[in-house]
Order: sequence, then C-alpha cells, then structure tokens
Amino acid sequence: MVMGRPRSFCTDKALDEAMEVFWRHGYDGATLAMLTKAMGIKPPSLYAAFGSKEGLLKAALDRYAERRSEHMRYVLAGATARDVAERFLSSIAESHTDPANPPGCLLVQGGLACGAGSENIPFELAARRAQGEAELRERFAQARAEGDLAADSDPATLARFLSTVASGMGVLASSGADREALREVARVSLGAFPPSRVAADGAG
Repeated sequence: MVMGRPRSFCTDKALDEAMEVFWRHGYDGATLAMLTKAMGIKPPSLYAAFGSKEGLLKAALDRYAERRSEHMRYVLAGATARDVAERFLSSIAESHTDPANPPGCLLVQGGLACGAGSENIPFELAARRAQGEAELRERFAQARAEGDLAADSDPATLARFLSTVASGMGVLASSGADREALREVARVSLGAFPPSRVAADGAG
C-alpha cells in the first residue's frame, strides 16, 4: 500500500496564521498569496490539506471556535442572567481590543465585503454566531425557570439583543474604538438585565 506524503507543516499553526489573515482582511480581501505566505506553504499544499479557500476558512473558523468555546464556558457559568450578560459583554470589550489579536471579531470581519463567488460566506459566519446566541438563549431560559428572570421575559430576544450588541462592538473595535468605548457600550446594554429577582426576593 502506497502511503501519501506527510504534511510538511503544522496544521494548527498554519490555521492560526490563516485565521489572522481572514480576520484582518475579510474573506475576499484575503488573497491566496497572502494566505500561503502567512502559512508558510505553497498553493498545492493548501488545496491538498483544505480543498479550497472556502475550506480553509471553515477550518480556521473551527480553530476560532475552540477559543470561543472556552470563552462561552466562562460566560455561561455566571450565577445570574445579569452576570452572564456582564461577563459576555465585558470579555468582548477586552478581547476585541486585545493588541495580541486583530481588532474586532473574525465572525464579523470575515464576511465584510463578500462579492461574487463568495455569497455563502456571510451565511456561514452567521451560522457560527448563531451557535453562541443559542447557548445564551438556553441559559436565559434556565434563568427564567429558576425565577431569576421575570416570567414574561423572552430568552430568545435577550440572547439576540446581546448577539447584536456584540457584533456592533466588533465593528466599533475594527473602526478604531478603544477599550473604554466598548466598555461603555457594555455598561449601557446591561440596563436590559435587571438585578436578580431571586436575590431581590431573598433580601426582602
């Protein structure tokens, strides 16, 4: 049996480099030359490993999702719905202005200015964002069932609100807004989440 040639590059490192190119330039702006240079490989190696530029983006998004899953575990562990919202928005203000990363969010930046031939990319990114929104929705449904949120509150609307604010914060960061500006957006947005009803009832 003839064995294929082993890949001569570290997949995780290559994906990290590709992720940054997509993050900074968007899907259409990230040229094949940019990607292969950043990854330290030739085009045939890219196609052999990932099938296409779109396949590379999806693999980079999977890599990005590993970071987000750790972030969401921290967020969802908040004791109350307001704690969850505060953790979510505060951590976004930090991460979107972290000088170690490109500004903003890959799931927003990656789909900007997609043209002919890449029309499905924004839908792919929207589906990824929807996963986080679904996790928030489930957590807020739990909070409502526990009495932490009012019985007439809508977990889906609250989750969609946070997801929308997060996307807006990403756009602001990519446009040069600093950390304090994003923190202010987070503080104002928390007005949609009153203090825990359970805590208030217990205090009475």
